[in-house]
Amino acid sequence: MIAPSILSADFARLAEEAAIVAGDPAVGDSGAEWLHVDVMDAHFVPNLTLGLPVVQSLLQATEIPLDCHLMIEDPARWAPPYAEAGAHNVTFHAEATDDPAAVARDIRAAGAVAGLAVKPGTPIDPYLEVLREFDTLLVMSVEPGFGGQSFIPDVLDKARTVRRLVDAGELRLLVEIDGGINADTIEQAAEAGVDCFVAGSAVYGAHDPAAAVRGLREQAAAASPHLHLHP
Repeated sequence: MIAPSILSADFARLAEEAAIVAGDPAVGDSGAEWLHVDVMDAHFVPNLTLGLPVVQSLLQATEIPLDCHLMIEDPARWAPPYAEAGAHNVTFHAEATDDPAAVARDIRAAGAVAGLAVKPGTPIDPYLEVLREFDTLLVMSVEPGFGGQSFIPDVLDKARTVRRLVDAGELRLLVEIDGGINADTIEQAAEAGVDCFVAGSAVYGAHDPAAAVRGLREQAAAASPHLHLHP
């Protein structure tokens, strides 16, 4: 799964930027599986991006499921409204709450799937048990807050740990990675067991974003021990 990040898109043309990566089913191009939306509050992270009103507008402009990554304080208060609005996946940070399981339950009750994000320096072991409450794990491979950073390969150990538990049937979730994903890094992430790849400048900085999505997907499938392209 490829999830283009609109953090690298033209904010004045978000509907058009979503359409660019939607693909063309008439020619067998399924396009991006998710559209990744980075919500930053200038508190949990130093940057400020967009919020619920923009997400609500995007939901009216595209049929691509929205993957909302909330880099915000107090997700117990702010995360469920994104689910209520119609976002497909609502992810919040483990570091932002003392009770991630409760937030996950509220997100699910509001109609979305729930994701837990961890910063590069956050160990995964303390969260392995609570991951039973989640549908996705978002492994940050850069520090959250800004796009265009370099990939941190050490975080792949977290993906490998969780992939082993998923393959053993102890967890049922999708492993996602966000940060510095491009043609040079996606294969090592795929080899580590990642299912979904967030890509910002590698897609929206390309001459042909739709072709960039297809190319990244093909690279990931070729390198992964568990992912395969459907004929």
